[in-house]
Amino acid sequence: MKILGISAFYHDSAAALIDNGEIVAAAQEERFTRKKHDPGFPSNAVAFCLEYGGLSLNELDAIVFYDKPLLKFERLLETYYAFAPKGVRSFLTAMPVWIKEKMFLKRLINEELVKLGYDKKKKVKMLFPEHHLSHAASAFYPSPFEKSAILTIDGVGEWATASICLGEGKDISILKELRFPHSLGLLYSAFTYFLGFRVNSGEYKLMGLAPYGDPNSPDIKKYEDIILKELVDLKEDGSVWLDQEYFDYATGLKMVNEDKWEALFGFKTRKPEDPLEAIHCNLGLAIQNITEEAVIRMAKEAKRLTGADYLCMAGGVALNCVSNGKLQKANIFKDIFIQPAAGDAGGALGAAQAAYHIYFQQERNITWKADAMRGSYLGPTFSDLDVALTAKKYKAVYTYYDNFGELADEAAKLLSEGNVVGWVQGRMEFGPRALGGRSILGDPRNAEMQKKLNLKIKYRESFRPFAPSVLSEDCSDYFDYDGISPYMLLVHPVAERRRKDVPANYSSMDLREKLYFERSDLPSITHIDYSARIQTVHKETNPRYYDLINSFKALTGYAVIVNTSFNVRGEPIVCTPNDSYRCFMRTEMDYLVVGNFIFNKKLQPEWLEKDNWKEEFVLD
Repeated sequence: MKILGISAFYHDSAAALIDNGEIVAAAQEERFTRKKHDPGFPSNAVAFCLEYGGLSLNELDAIVFYDKPLLKFERLLETYYAFAPKGVRSFLTAMPVWIKEKMFLKRLINEELVKLGYDKKKKVKMLFPEHHLSHAASAFYPSPFEKSAILTIDGVGEWATASICLGEGKDISILKELRFPHSLGLLYSAFTYFLGFRVNSGEYKLMGLAPYGDPNSPDIKKYEDIILKELVDLKEDGSVWLDQEYFDYATGLKMVNEDKWEALFGFKTRKPEDPLEAIHCNLGLAIQNITEEAVIRMAKEAKRLTGADYLCMAGGVALNCVSNGKLQKANIFKDIFIQPAAGDAGGALGAAQAAYHIYFQQERNITWKADAMRGSYLGPTFSDLDVALTAKKYKAVYTYYDNFGELADEAAKLLSEGNVVGWVQGRMEFGPRALGGRSILGDPRNAEMQKKLNLKIKYRESFRPFAPSVLSEDCSDYFDYDGISPYMLLVHPVAERRRKDVPANYSSMDLREKLYFERSDLPSITHIDYSARIQTVHKETNPRYYDLINSFKALTGYAVIVNTSFNVRGEPIVCTPNDSYRCFMRTEMDYLVVGNFIFNKKLQPEWLEKDNWKEEFVLD
């Protein structure tokens, strides 16, 4: 039974293919079109999945869209009616699009599929599960758990903004929902907006900014009190009630009522490129604290309702890896599985899985130890010929290695000498994290590496932290954590013995001074609060990346390297050898390793393309 899942028309469009319940392929449309968070119909991603599966659209048993458009339209109409006459501008903007396109989404999908060779006479079953069911399915079905609680938290689907479900065998039962306009995800996005970051893409920046807040500052308590008194009523079960007088997302064209927020907090809405000050950091820490408390309360409620020993998570808020680490430390459940593509892209996979197990009533057969996501390496791959043709196109100079072990040793040596290395191997990752398939790598011992990566390679805000990739068996040597974290979705502290004491005046330092203080013997991956967003690397899922880090360990004694996504600010992660070489040449990266090829920047011909990536890519 072959099923194609699709998510589209909001943000992070994607496609996923399953065959008899097994995940064959999955990819986001942005990686092909080079438009970050591309919301369009995922024609390229669909074509890739079908090609990888050796199928045509007409051979599918079902095509499944990740939510119910008419239910979403109902929510819009009821919301505008409830708030009328407020929101008339937003109503007049939204309705023509809905009436022209989204009301007839099935027809629109059919038209796009016909362009890809679909024969409508075949009448392949088309299904529309609810948004949060797609999220829940994406988390539960690939998990190793026969029975678990499922917690999904995001901005909004159709009506639901969070749900608690029970997954058991092939079945998922929805037990409790939080409904629009009350939403933990939208609350966090509102602060993302107020603090000058882009909604639906900048939330992880807010998470990275929060630790720069001073936990001993009276501002933190003051801001938390304001939030909990004026903006949100946080209930014992983790549900939230938001005072809509302060928010504009329900019927307006922006997230918040700026005048009221500025009066509440005593400072202006930050503009995207404005300097970051202590007030911004402290407010970021306050909302992060409240978000963590809400998630833990929801998890406790999920435990109470289900009695399950295990928890699965999906939805955009499940990408808040700081919150995930705190939840794991709370020991409410024996273990947690978080879908690596927890946002809307993962909804494509969940939609297909929901159809397979719930609609078609197919039994679940757990044959995997950790999970069924294959390390999330589910996207396109490439051949030596593809790399050679790219090199020929750009007259690029390279060294080819017949023996990958020798290449790994050479790449490890380059890293140890302070070079920044682009690393492109095997299948591309599905989800927002680069996991050693499409990564930029550095030496975590190098105190200058964070600054170099942020300012000269990624061209992004200097405060942004970088993640460590560590051999799974060596994780506890470096971090206060002895479990696995293959998808870079958990934050845990750096081991006590590796830390350096902060100076007496540390709390009074400004953000930049704090940023460049060396906090451990791994300064480039130790965040300001001594934490790190850990990726454990496993030989079973990514043998080449494992071998590279193992070579680095043999050379330096350290089984950990810096890993960040292979892109510049505002650009989707690279997909092809061509994408990789272009990004390599447009940055100050030192070396590029693609498959068995190594490119040395110093040996490359002059880059004659004068296009400006800052103009090509909208800053995120």
